[in-house]
Amino acid sequence: MKNDIAQLKPGGWSWWYLLFAIQFVIVLWPPFYNKVEPYWMGIPFFYWYQLLCVLIGAVLTAIVYFVTED
Repeated sequence: MKNDIAQLKPGGWSWWYLLFAIQFVIVLWPPFYNKVEPYWMGIPFFYWYQLLCVLIGAVLTAIVYFVTED
């Protein structure tokens, strides 16, 4: 039974894959995170932003995986 949400053909492409573009943009665009402030629990912005990007990436990857699995 095909996944009605993703509307995929076997080996096909889905619009859900565009969520991966969000991951790349937020990590590869330095003006978003090239600063020290604001601090969070004494941690400079750059470091907690990068950790947040890892968590966001994991969530987006899980969403794409579960929506597009056959």
